[in-house]
Amino acid sequence: MLRIENLNVYYGGVHALKDVSIEVPRGSVVTLIGANGAGKSSTLRSICGLVKNLTGKIIYDGQDITALKPFERVVLGIAMVPEGRRVFTNLTVYENLLMGAYSRKDKKQLDVDLEKIYHLFPRLKERRNQRAVTLSGGEQQMLAVGRALMLRPQLLLMDEPSLGLAPNLVKEMYQTFAQIHREGLTILVVEQNARLALQLADYGYVLEVGHVVLQGPSAQLAEDEGVKKAYIGA
Repeated sequence: MLRIENLNVYYGGVHALKDVSIEVPRGSVVTLIGANGAGKSSTLRSICGLVKNLTGKIIYDGQDITALKPFERVVLGIAMVPEGRRVFTNLTVYENLLMGAYSRKDKKQLDVDLEKIYHLFPRLKERRNQRAVTLSGGEQQMLAVGRALMLRPQLLLMDEPSLGLAPNLVKEMYQTFAQIHREGLTILVVEQNARLALQLADYGYVLEVGHVVLQGPSAQLAEDEGVKKAYIGA
């Protein structure tokens, strides 16, 4: 579904990504793990079209989207759950969810999809008329995921979805991610919690200072001594 070829990203004089190549097969979960500053978020931002200064190719569903604008990529079915949630705090939960579907043409199906989101995250239904600013951090993360799913995406990008959440809520969120994957959604997740990410994913890439230094099936990476020492703490 997604193939990145020799991606280089620059921020001013900083060479943030260096010839990064990754693949995300349709129906899979792929994870990017690494320390802060490794280039994980830059990779996701590049896929979304939020990085201007780059070279290389981004191929989505057989189409070269490297030059497409961000909204054009959304229309193609690429949704993002950004780091830090970035919900619209002055809008209600319901209004935030509708914002996720702004590019859809099948408006008659929105109520059906809203009910699916409320089934995944019952707390959002309870709080659907509350402004997002009144939600807890965990509830805002649920809202960010629900908003992305309202696009009916083909590819879901998630940037640090466990960041700042209590351990029990992180476990609950990852169970939800596994459920939506079983329903056929392709996911690319960036995560510092390597243990969780590798349990969810089929395949993983390890990034260090802008380079892919290791890749392989998640079970294999989880047993790699270097990965365990650097990212899992075992």
